[in-house]
Amino acid sequence: MADIFSKEKRANIMRGSKAKNTKPELVTRRLLASLGYRFRVNYKGLPGKPDIAFTKRKRAVFVHGCFWHAHDDPNCPITRIPTSNVEFWEQKFARNKERHDKVLQKLAEANWEVMTIWECELADVDRLAAKLTRFLGPTRI
Repeated sequence: MADIFSKEKRANIMRGSKAKNTKPELVTRRLLASLGYRFRVNYKGLPGKPDIAFTKRKRAVFVHGCFWHAHDDPNCPITRIPTSNVEFWEQKFARNKERHDKVLQKLAEANWEVMTIWECELADVDRLAAKLTRFLGPTRI
């Protein structure tokens, strides 16, 4: 299927994608705050600067966009691999995964527990709230 945008327009759209404070991150942070959790954002004191860090609990949360991190869940309604420049995108997604795997390994070595939230999980906020509460435990420690 051909892209509906010109190459220049598509390049501008992709260039405008943010690396932090994305909508999925903001939604997740609002949810965590409403549940009563305190956290650090893009914490530089840890490998990979987790999107959300709970330093006293030694827990980190990464909020992944389904497209940029090539979510491999067949039920994900968001992930679509581009049909143009396929080799570039396959390599890009592989590099993203490899980099994230290294970060997870370093965090595990430092005795941190990590959760990854996928953009598509934000569709069911109640389910996500339950998942986060199970991962984080009581609001006050």
